[in-house]
Amino acid sequence: MSYSQAIIVPRISTFPGHESKARMILRWLAERRVIEALPTTCGRGVGGMGYAVAQGARNVVKRPERLPFGEAINGLEVITKRCIYTPTREFAEEAGCPECRREIGEALFESLDEWMPKHSDNFTCPECGFEDDINGFLFIPACGFSNLGFIFNGWGEAGFRESFLDEFAARLGFGVTIVIDHS
Repeated sequence: MSYSQAIIVPRISTFPGHESKARMILRWLAERRVIEALPTTCGRGVGGMGYAVAQGARNVVKRPERLPFGEAINGLEVITKRCIYTPTREFAEEAGCPECRREIGEALFESLDEWMPKHSDNFTCPECGFEDDINGFLFIPACGFSNLGFIFNGWGEAGFRESFLDEFAARLGFGVTIVIDHS
């Protein structure tokens, strides 16, 4: 059986006040009954803790029948450390510059050695010199880079509704990237 994750990542490398914002988002999702309010062992990461899928999740996805109700791993995990979010299957490491529109994937992914330890949040295009937060560059498929991430385990096939993503982004105060990972 295929397993998928839908990961919501703000388009900013260093999210200001990321831990308090994570708590605020968890409260909002629990109030809407998208997730359960208390963590359980429904996660996939270290310790296996997460916030289980709740009935209100049916209102925020396009295909509610694809939600992982009844599955052991079905919860939201919140990451509050600097992390790189990329698909693991068939990842081509392709990236483009939003300014000159050239392929710069190899150079950009090599620059992650500087990004990960927080030497810099930015990347400079080797073709045209355009500089921006690494999240400002174009990735195929979508990737995210931030100290805040929301991993919805088993939700990748359900597909978030645009209205939910818009509201999520508004509550964060930053645009978001959706990374879909299949394993």
